[in-house]
Amino acid sequence: MIAKIGRSSNLFGTLSYNNLKIEQKKGKILLMNNMIETCDGKYSVSQLAKSFEPYLLANRNTEKHTLHISLNPDPKDKVYDEQYKEMAQLYMNKMGYGDQPFVVFKHTDIDRSHIHIVSVCVDEEGKKISDQFEKVRSMKVCRELEKKFSLIAALERQPVKNQKVFKPVNFMAGNIKSQMASVIRHLPYYYQFQSLGEYNALLSLFNITAEKIEGELPGKQWQGLLYFPLDEKDERAGHSLKASLFGKNAGFQALEQHFSECKTAMKDSPLKITLKSAINLALQTTTDEQSFRGKLMEQGIDIMVRRAEAGRIYGITFIDHRSKTVWNGSRLGKELSANSFNDYWNKSNKPEMIHSVKQLSKTSRTNDADLPGQEPHYMFDLLNSPERQVDGLIEALGGLLPETQGEDYEEKDFANKMKKKRRRN
Repeated sequence: MIAKIGRSSNLFGTLSYNNLKIEQKKGKILLMNNMIETCDGKYSVSQLAKSFEPYLLANRNTEKHTLHISLNPDPKDKVYDEQYKEMAQLYMNKMGYGDQPFVVFKHTDIDRSHIHIVSVCVDEEGKKISDQFEKVRSMKVCRELEKKFSLIAALERQPVKNQKVFKPVNFMAGNIKSQMASVIRHLPYYYQFQSLGEYNALLSLFNITAEKIEGELPGKQWQGLLYFPLDEKDERAGHSLKASLFGKNAGFQALEQHFSECKTAMKDSPLKITLKSAINLALQTTTDEQSFRGKLMEQGIDIMVRRAEAGRIYGITFIDHRSKTVWNGSRLGKELSANSFNDYWNKSNKPEMIHSVKQLSKTSRTNDADLPGQEPHYMFDLLNSPERQVDGLIEALGGLLPETQGEDYEEKDFANKMKKKRRRN
């Protein structure tokens, strides 16, 4: 189980978000502790807020007074409402909020049920409740709850072989924005790429593409990004979503900064030589695109090929999951550009190799030592297994990203909208 603790100064917005789930038939109130109750058991946002008002009036100095906690069991765990109630009460008691007014909401809007707890972090005397070592204490409590309720331990999930942490976007499954956010928010933290084309090659593994848009405001040019989900034919399968929905790091300006930093870091990187060696070796020992792909995937390298309608190759990108770098073919060398592969696969003119196979093997072994140190990852076990399938790499790729089971992207989007509304007012 994963606990996510958030603080804000917007009690009304936090309650509104959870109440909206109830109105949409995607949530309900499970438990109320030290709250003013109604006769019919139905509550408006203002009614819920009344229970917290005396606490907030007693302390006007604490800026982020609202506590918003989500408890997220593993999707495979079956947790009943009574267990959720007990779990919430125990968690709040252990964290020092057991005597506070709090309300527990159950959300069922995504493929895993989870609970949200709303409270305040100042007591009835106006004293702020200590949050010292809060994350450490929260993790400890989560481990205790896992044992008590026989839940799947969060610390044990990551090393499990073939486990799907992230999936490519499935536009038929709904929650498109949430699916896309779990990928878009994290890729730049883990992969290096130098252009929008290379970024799109990486996104395509998750059935996502990004498009640059430009416009002009009075006296000012602006640039932005739109994100689209893709179907099984790599065609756009839904409405565009603005980059701002996924946070600042998903926007064009942030990505341009990332491109610039990666260009500097990758310019003289030994990773480039190692990757070229692997590609050249694969070319020497294969005669068609399919077998070439297979050879590279055995080494954790993905390839994205872009073709015109007539079949001509106009772009080729290599994604090295070992070093977490993305390279357009022409960046690696003229002999690995799209034109060279077009001549090879469409005209059977093999590109001229700079080194012999023997020299390349030696270079590859030598430069492996220059790769950044990494802990063993189950992706490589999957890649080397006899039963490996092509889509297995995509499943394993998700494991390179951080676990986001505790993330609620709709909550963040709702909070951003509330902030914009307050600014307008």
